[in-house]
Order: sequence, then C-alpha cells, then structure tokens
Amino acid sequence: MMDKNYHEKNGNVLYIINVLKKYSSEEHKLSVREIIKYIEDIYGVVNDRRTIERNILLLKNQLDYDIIVSKIGNKNYYYLLNNPDTDFEIGEIRTIIDTFSYATFIPESISKEIIKKCQNMQNIYENKKLQDYQIYSNSIKTDNKEIIKNIEDINEAIYKKKKISFDYYKYELNPTLNNVKINSYIVSPYNIIYSLQELYLIALKNGEKKLKKFRLDRMKNVNILDYDIVKEVREEDLKKIITASISMYGCEGVDIEVLCDNSLLDNVIEVFGKDIKISKYDNEHFKLIMNKDIDGFKYYVLRNIEFIKIIKPQKLKDEIKSILKKYLEEN
Repeated sequence: MMDKNYHEKNGNVLYIINVLKKYSSEEHKLSVREIIKYIEDIYGVVNDRRTIERNILLLKNQLDYDIIVSKIGNKNYYYLLNNPDTDFEIGEIRTIIDTFSYATFIPESISKEIIKKCQNMQNIYENKKLQDYQIYSNSIKTDNKEIIKNIEDINEAIYKKKKISFDYYKYELNPTLNNVKINSYIVSPYNIIYSLQELYLIALKNGEKKLKKFRLDRMKNVNILDYDIVKEVREEDLKKIITASISMYGCEGVDIEVLCDNSLLDNVIEVFGKDIKISKYDNEHFKLIMNKDIDGFKYYVLRNIEFIKIIKPQKLKDEIKSILKKYLEEN
C-alpha cells in the first residue's frame, strides 16, 4: 500500500499548478517561498525550495505549462499564463457570466452555480473585480430546474438518433396564474437552437410531416425512448428551416419583399442577419427580400408598422390589414 509521503511527494506538481492558477498573474508574481506557504496552508504539505524549483522545471519543460520566470534582484518569481487552447480569457469568462446572469431559460439557482464555477476558473485578483457584480434585469427566469438535464438527454437522443417523450407546460389563468401541463409528446429530435434568449428543440411529432419547435424551459420529464427517429433531416434543410423562422413562430419560409425606412437598416441586420437581399430603393427607403415565416415577420411588421410597406406576399398584407381592422373596431 502506498503511504502518505508518496501521495504528498507526487501531488506537488498539481499543488504548484493550482497555486499558480489561483494566486499568480503578471502583476502578482510568486516567489518560491510564497508558493511553499500557499501549498502548506491549503494542502497541509511541507516542501523545500529544491522540490518546488525541480517541479516547476518539470511543468515547463516536459508538461508544456507556460510558466513565466522573472528575475527580481537575486530571486526568481513565477506566474502562469493562460493556455489559449484550454483556458478562457478574462473577457470570455465575463461574457459567460453575463449570459447566464440574464438568460431567462436558466433558473436563478442554476445560474448562480454556473457563475460560481466560472469565477473559480479565474485567479483571485480577477475575482475581486467581480465582488460587487450585480444583475440589473427585469427578465423573468424559468423555474424549471430540469433544463440542464433536458439539454443533456436531448443531445444524447440526437446523437443516438432516438425518439424522446416529454410533458409540455404553459402558463394559464385558472383562475390564478399557474404553470400547467398542456400535453405530452413523442417526437424525433434534430437540433437545439438559441433565439431571443430562449432555447428551442426542433423536432418532428409522431404522425406529422412538418417540423415543430418546442421551448426547452417548458419541457419536463424528458425520456429517451428505444425507438429510432422517423427520418433523417439533411443539414442544409435544417439550416434553411432555422434561418426561415423568426421569433420561433413557424418553420416554413415564404418569399417576402418589403420597402423599409432607412432608419430600420441596423435593426433589420440585427434581427435577420446578413443572409438577406438589401438594395437601395430611393433616398429614404431600401428594399428587403428574404425567405422567412409569415407569422414571425407579421409581428415584426406590426412593431414597425410606420416604417414598412409590404410588396409581397398578398397573404401577409391581408393578415396585417385584418389585425389592424379588428383592433380599430374593438378600440
């Protein structure tokens, strides 16, 4: 049986790396004496100078850790550079933290766990910059604590090309506001996509031919079934369906042509991306041509009704007129 001294001796390499990751930076270099003290305080293991220096050389020369050595006076000081292939940059970690802080599809308790893990990936000096971090948002986070497991199970089913079953929930007034199960589904899953701060599953319901979208935060009791998916969906077809959808309403795209006020140009690019056709119409307007679902674009037009003129399709014109007429009659 290996004794304690064996583990202490052979754990030194990991102790050194952990200390350098947590307590060193270019502005906060560590001496050998400081490394020894951190290891003793944290791990209860006593080292000598030669052991530390020998293991630092091992880490640098044989294990390819980017440990920088600086000579100050007659002493060596050390700090660890991030590995660009495996370590996040400070700005990247902050972006991840902000994303999970404000994402509505992640429950608050899980967001806090993820943020804590992200913070633990940084050194103590970067964490100090986040000690007063506050979330300023009116967003209502989901209370579905199954969301992470749902993602794992759905990814597994997609990889294995198996069907899944799940219960689907929505808010209803009956007579008070409650989150209630509205249906149970068996579907063939194909992809998970992110749009407008929500995650959606693209899937084919049993007995149907058109792909549907389901909000992941509304799904509970996801189970992988021992049945193969109904059919394969080609990557290019899936991409076409995703890019055709707006605000996750429909999956079927139609050819749309409109005139837009120039003031909408930035917003059009932000909402629909660059895979659209835009051309100058006159000094005040540009023409927009794209293939999108009518339902999603209909609500975009209503939000910007004074800046958009529909050229085609006629169905979109008729639906907008019907909505406006009904609104005016009832108000």
